[in-house]
Amino acid sequence: MHSTYAYPRFGYRRSPDQDAPERARHPVVIVGAGPVGLSTAIDLALQGVRVVVLDEDDTVSIGSRAVCYAKRSLDIWDRLGVAAPMVAKGVGWQHGKVFHHDHLVYEFNLLPESGHKMPAFINLQQYYLEDYLVQRARGLPNIELRWKHKVLGVAPAEDGVTLQVETPDGVHALEAEWLVAADGARSAIRRQLGLEFKGQVFRDRFLIADVVMQGDFPAERWFWFDPPFHREQSALLHKQSDNVWRIDLQLGWDADPEEEQKPERVIPRLKAMLGEDKPFELEWVSIYTFQCRRLDRFVHGRVLFVGDAAHQVSPFGARGANSGLQDAENLAWKLRLVLDGLAPAGLLESYDAERVLAADENILNSTRSTDFITPKTPMARALRDAVLDLARDHAFARPLVNSGRLSMPSTYADSALNTPDAAGEDFAGAMVPGAPCTDAPVLKEGRPAWLLEQLGFDFTAMLFAETPAQAQAVAAWAARQAIPVRVLAVAPDAATAAACAAAGLPAVEDHGGLVARRYDARPGTLHLIRPDQHVAARRRRFDPAAFDDALARATGRAPAALEHAA
Repeated sequence: MHSTYAYPRFGYRRSPDQDAPERARHPVVIVGAGPVGLSTAIDLALQGVRVVVLDEDDTVSIGSRAVCYAKRSLDIWDRLGVAAPMVAKGVGWQHGKVFHHDHLVYEFNLLPESGHKMPAFINLQQYYLEDYLVQRARGLPNIELRWKHKVLGVAPAEDGVTLQVETPDGVHALEAEWLVAADGARSAIRRQLGLEFKGQVFRDRFLIADVVMQGDFPAERWFWFDPPFHREQSALLHKQSDNVWRIDLQLGWDADPEEEQKPERVIPRLKAMLGEDKPFELEWVSIYTFQCRRLDRFVHGRVLFVGDAAHQVSPFGARGANSGLQDAENLAWKLRLVLDGLAPAGLLESYDAERVLAADENILNSTRSTDFITPKTPMARALRDAVLDLARDHAFARPLVNSGRLSMPSTYADSALNTPDAAGEDFAGAMVPGAPCTDAPVLKEGRPAWLLEQLGFDFTAMLFAETPAQAQAVAAWAARQAIPVRVLAVAPDAATAAACAAAGLPAVEDHGGLVARRYDARPGTLHLIRPDQHVAARRRRFDPAAFDDALARATGRAPAALEHAA
């Protein structure tokens, strides 16, 4: 098969632990150097936590695998300093089309509004993504990447975890205060701990083919129900980098996975779709089966599960890798505060509560997509086809068409870490406590910038400042906190921004007022933002006692928060 990518070999190196007279102990060990494991490591390292990453391989993933990355993921990677090469290499898109037979049912726009730094989605082969993450990790002093280190066994204890690790030089043991299992859907750590992966395996199979060709299709998501080239089944088309096109073809449960991956079976199917005379080369072929499963809990003592090791969904909707990355951002700041002694270990129960909720949300959406795409009875198929026919001419039916509800970040509306809005405060819009922050353009020192770039890795008290004195009062409150809190003054005009900056406070100008509109802010409104860029609390006016309580709740130090999380 043709290949557009040269796979790197990172190579095995003997670690100092293998020659140490006593068993080495590390604050955090992460098993798995995929997108989620590497992102967790980078996030922790940038917050000052030393991390060891173990991976049994010595290269990036083989084949494009996950290819669709949502805006929220790009926002997270931008905070980690790695989004720029991903966006530059990836294929940005926001439009999609849904077809039934040979006609267009409807089209959609995932980001109809302007004023965002990142695109709605990019398509990028997973090997590129991992390559960029490895390069970023290698440039950070707090990360040690250990290739060809296979975990043979784990022994959890009350104060840590002991790992048996196999290398080309033999087996050695090391200890971790906290172990992050990011070792994928076939997680060896999950198996070694005897944990059950509960859920549903759907009786259907799909062919994935990465095809290298000069295509005249636009950079959009195209989905077909019962197309002429693949009758009574479905198909999906995405453009990737390097003129590689991802094609998914439904095969049915009776398809033989081994046979269907052979070129003599794949090529005729692709020619039926692309045309007999269309030149193309195969780069990668795989068969997958839908699965929607998860662990009951993601926190097991000192072992923390993230990504596919914790939960698995069908690929339609791009909910796998994107959800795993949100696991990483949710976990990293909490683990850092626990390690630094600034929050109780019970704070990690909120990781379990929030991300189990998100996993259930993803599984529900993924299951519904799968049921619509692959109806299992004649009645279900007739109903689906009727919806598709109606959607062509009637807008009311289009929300019922489900070709894969695309990944959206979760809002932790019921999280124990949230402080509810005060009685009588009439906030509107999406930035409720528990919601992920949305971006907007700002001016910083008179130059264009973006809001999310200003939030950093600590809690942020974002004040919509009328005067520098207001911002100084919030800064004085922040300075008294044991938990690091930075203050960001969002000023309505250049003069107020300059005055706040002259007083030594980080400040931006809300030029055009888009930040205020998106956050439903008035002069004096204050938002407390978590390190993972989720809203923790908001008030129309600054009240030091109220924000003392909000910060305690958001860091698991309020009794009510701990009881709720447990």
